[in-house]
Amino acid sequence: MTKDLTEIWQGDSVPEGNRVSNVERFSGFEDTYDRHRLEAPEEVVTLLTGYLSRRPSLVVDLGCGTGLSSFVWKDAVDRIIGVEPNDDMRGKALAKLQSLTKQGADGHAQSGAITFVSGYSNQLALPDGAADIITCSQSFHWMEPASTLKEAARVLREEGVFAAYDCDWPPSLTWRIEHAYHELIRLADDIIDRRVNPEDQAYKGDKNEHLKHIRESGLFRFSKEIVFHHVEPFTADRYTGLAVSQGAIQTVFKLNQPELHEKIASFQAMVKEYFQERTLPLMLSYRMRIGIK
Repeated sequence: MTKDLTEIWQGDSVPEGNRVSNVERFSGFEDTYDRHRLEAPEEVVTLLTGYLSRRPSLVVDLGCGTGLSSFVWKDAVDRIIGVEPNDDMRGKALAKLQSLTKQGADGHAQSGAITFVSGYSNQLALPDGAADIITCSQSFHWMEPASTLKEAARVLREEGVFAAYDCDWPPSLTWRIEHAYHELIRLADDIIDRRVNPEDQAYKGDKNEHLKHIRESGLFRFSKEIVFHHVEPFTADRYTGLAVSQGAIQTVFKLNQPELHEKIASFQAMVKEYFQERTLPLMLSYRMRIGIK
């Protein structure tokens, strides 16, 4: 574990079970993603540390993106490894880490050792039994579940914790605004279906089957689903920004298709009218599926 992980994790080949289209879906909008997506809430650290029953030595964050789900651990663990195959997303995480390291020259801003590496969830450059906790934040549905869980079980220590957790989109507000949000995503998916060959599209698994995959793997002695809520302040810009940061909408932008523009403008106007320049506390619902090795 003393070797430079950025060296031992290198490799151009894509392991079997992974789709290049799933990785490339996130190329080119790392700034938008990082600006509008949510950081993992502290409840994640509290819950998973509780199930581990001690301070974790190593947390591995699979599909870590721009690090929004990795940095939450920085004061609660000895070491964090964020694994992300997309170069743009990982590059943003590394830039944030560099900034944090500079700010932490006095030793106060960063207490955990954080590393971001290129890699895939079903082929990790870690020895058996290395990790206490492995997380997939808003990412497990992009992975091949059987091989990912097999690799996670290999890397976890005995009684280590695997956790796949997701936030329900959008944050609770009004039924009309939430309906309009879902209509935007539906229209974006329709445009993609018309413009992109099926074999070139990203494939997203069903989040509702995460617990089923964990249980059917036979690799975990205990499993359950935990539902919890988290409140964050939202402005109209943050709410609409979250919608625009969704992968389907960003894919349509990359296809240079103007069909969404009018719908997005209408959605923005609806949200702005509701918020009336206020900052409002909104509830976000999370679903965490865990397995104890």
